Amino acid sequence: MAEALSIIEALGFLRSQQNERSALTLLALLDLKPDTPWSQAKNPLRGITPMMDFFREYYGKEYKPNTRETVRRQTVHQFFEVGLIQANPDQPDRPINSPKAVYQVEQGALALLRTFGTPEWDQALRTYLTTHVLHFNGKRLSGPYK
Repeated sequence: MAEALSIIEALGFLRSQQNERSALTLLALLDLKPDTPWSQAKNPLRGITPMMDFFREYYGKEYKPNTRETVRRQTVHQFFEVGLIQANPDQPDRPINSPKAVYQVEQGALALLRTFGTPEWDQALRTYLTTHVLHFNGKRLSGPYK
């Protein structure tokens, strides 16, 4: 989990997103169990409740069902806003607030995250930050770089 937190910090997320919930969400979205190396990260489609099930099953962290909206609004939404993840890539017309909403790590982000812990990480991170995320006066803006 410490590695996931360092990635969240390296990506420039605000301190309010640098927390256990965000780290667990990133790990769930990458299907990274405690002993899975970053190089084997995946990008399954996963909804909020299945993410929370993943937290509990693999990291022993249980969040009450009423915190589902907290995970969605205070973590998943921020990951989506900067283009780290996609919403409903399997059915783009599905409403984002649908109970069937699913999320998936964006391909460029997946490629980056698979380099974590390798000699390629620093350069891959620099490249990702300049090609995939908008910045303006040091502040992060919504959406991926176009």
